Amino acid sequence: MLKLNNYAKLSTRSTLVKVIPILLVLIISINNSYAYDKVISNSQDWKDVYSTMLFASLSDKFPGMFLTSSKHGSILLYSISKDTNGTFIVSSRTQPYIVNYKSVMEGQGYKDVEELVSNAINLDLAERIIDEKNINKFIIVDDAYGYNALSVASYAVLDKYYVLFASERNIGQVDDILTDADPQKVLIYGQVDETVKTRLAKYNPETINYGDRFENNIEIVKRYQQIKNSKQTLMSNGEFIEASIMSGTDPVLFIGRNTVPTQVQDYIKSSDFQVAVLIGNELINSATTIRRQLGISVFVKFAQGARNPEGAIASVEDLDKFPMPKYNLLLEIYSILYNKATNSLWVTYRNRAGIGTYLKGTITLTVDGQTSVVGDQEPVFIDKNQYKTIIYDVQLEGDNITAKVYTLFGEGKKSMENVLEGTLQVESIEILDSSMINITDVSYDKGKGEFLIKLKNIGSVDTYVNVELLDIYINGELITISAPENILLKPGQTITFRVSAQLSETDIQNNPIIKVKAYYGERENSLIKAVYGEYAFKYAQGDIILYVLILLVVILILLIIFGRKKCPHCKTWNSRARRKCKKCGQSLYSKRQE
Repeated sequence: MLKLNNYAKLSTRSTLVKVIPILLVLIISINNSYAYDKVISNSQDWKDVYSTMLFASLSDKFPGMFLTSSKHGSILLYSISKDTNGTFIVSSRTQPYIVNYKSVMEGQGYKDVEELVSNAINLDLAERIIDEKNINKFIIVDDAYGYNALSVASYAVLDKYYVLFASERNIGQVDDILTDADPQKVLIYGQVDETVKTRLAKYNPETINYGDRFENNIEIVKRYQQIKNSKQTLMSNGEFIEASIMSGTDPVLFIGRNTVPTQVQDYIKSSDFQVAVLIGNELINSATTIRRQLGISVFVKFAQGARNPEGAIASVEDLDKFPMPKYNLLLEIYSILYNKATNSLWVTYRNRAGIGTYLKGTITLTVDGQTSVVGDQEPVFIDKNQYKTIIYDVQLEGDNITAKVYTLFGEGKKSMENVLEGTLQVESIEILDSSMINITDVSYDKGKGEFLIKLKNIGSVDTYVNVELLDIYINGELITISAPENILLKPGQTITFRVSAQLSETDIQNNPIIKVKAYYGERENSLIKAVYGEYAFKYAQGDIILYVLILLVVILILLIIFGRKKCPHCKTWNSRARRKCKKCGQSLYSKRQE
C-alpha cells in the first residue's frame, strides 16, 4: 500500500511538471491577446470606425485612432511611439484604406501588432468586448441614422454600454449576440425598423424616441449628467466622428450648423454647464449664438499639432474627422409675388433635396420706407423635390417692394437648424384664382400599402392639385407624407391620389382618424388654396370585399367541420342533411332523440 502511494505522489509530481509550463504558456498567451495600448480603425465605412473607437474607449485604450485616407496611414504613425505596448488594428475586409496595414507597421519597426480583418466589425467587436470586459448592456440604433450613434457615444462609454447597429437585414445576428450575452439592459435609441422592435421585445428594452433628434439627444445627455454631473459639454452637429466625441469624458450635445434649436437653448439654460467646447470650425456661427444668448464660456476645438512638421516652426493641422452620412437639405426661394387683386403675398419655396423638409419663415416687407412683417405661426411641410406656396394676407401700397427673408428649415418640426436668408425684389401681379375642389373619399389599401384620396374638381377651370397626410403614426413616429407630384384636374373630373404608407396592424390601430390637406390652384407651381378634412380610418372597397370573402370561406370550413353528424352506431361521419348513416343505414339520432 505504501509503494502504491509513493507511486501516486511521483506520478502527480511528474504530471504537474508537464502541465504547469503548458498553463503558463496559455496564461501568457491570453494576457498577450489583450496586451495592446493602441487601437486603430482601417476602414472607409463610418460604422466600422465608430465601432472601433467605441471599443477602444470601453477597453480603456483612449484615444482610439482611425485612418481617413491611404496617405493618412503613414502620417498617423508619427503619433505612435515605436515602444508602444502592442497595437490592435481593425480593418475592413472590403473597404480598407491600406491592405495589410499590419505589415506596414511591422515594416516601420512596431512590435506586437494584431490585425482583425472583417466584414462585420460591429458584431465581431461586440463579441470581443463581451469576453474581455464583460459588457452586458447594449444600445440599439439603426445605421441609417448616423447622428443617433454619435448622440449616445459618451453615455455608452460612461455607463459601459456597447452600441449595436440593428436593421431588418441583420437583426438575427444581433439577436444571437444578445442571447449569448444575457443582457442586463437593452436600450433602443431613435427610430428603428418594426422588425427590430418585434425581435427585441423579449429583452424588455427601454426606448428613447421623441421623434426629434435634438430632444432624443437632450434625454441621453440628462442621463449622462445623472451619473456624472459634468460642468463642460462638447457640442457637435453630428456630422463627423472625432476622438473626443467618443471618449466619454464629457457629454455630447447637438446643435445646428447655423443655429441652436430652441429646445437645446432651453436645456442649456437649465443645466449646470459652464463651458461648451465646439468640435470643428464649421460651428463658428452657432458658437457666437451660445456665447451671446446663453451666457456660458465657449471654446472651439478645430486643429491639432502637426505630426509630421516641416521647417523650423511646427505647423498645425486639421482635426482627424471621419464624415458621417447626412442629407443635404436644399431649400430655395422660387418666387415672391404680391397679388394686388387679393392683397396677399405669395411666397413659393422649392425643395431640391431628396427628403421632406419643414420650414418656418419670417419675411420683412419694405415699401416706400414703410415695413410690414409676416411669417408662419407653425412649421410648414414641403416634400422632396416639390414646390410649396404660402399665402400671407397683407395690405401694401406701392410697386417698389423688397422682402427680407429669414427662414429656418430642417428635417423635423423641432429640428430646424438651417437658415435660408436674403433680400429679394417682390414682383406685383393681379391674379384671381377661381379653382375649387372637394375631398370626396379617403381609404387605405392594405394590400398595396397606399392611402387612396379621391378629389373632385367642382370649379369651372383646370386645376392643379396635390395632397398631404398630416401626422400619420408609422413605426412609433408622427410623420407627414404627400403625393409625389401635382396632378391636373379638368372641370368635373374626379381623380384618386395614391400615397404610399406601409402600416402595420399597430399603426392602423393608432390611426383612427386620417388628417388630409389638399393644395390646389390654377398654376402648377403656385397651389395657393387648400382644403382640410379629418376622416375615420377605413379600408378600400377592394380590401373589404377580400375580407368578406375570407370570412365566408372560414365560415364554410367551420360548417363542414362542425356541421357533420357522427353515427352513434358505427361512428361514421355524415353530412348534416342526412337522417340515416351512409355506412350502416341506422338512424343518425340516438333512441332518446327519436
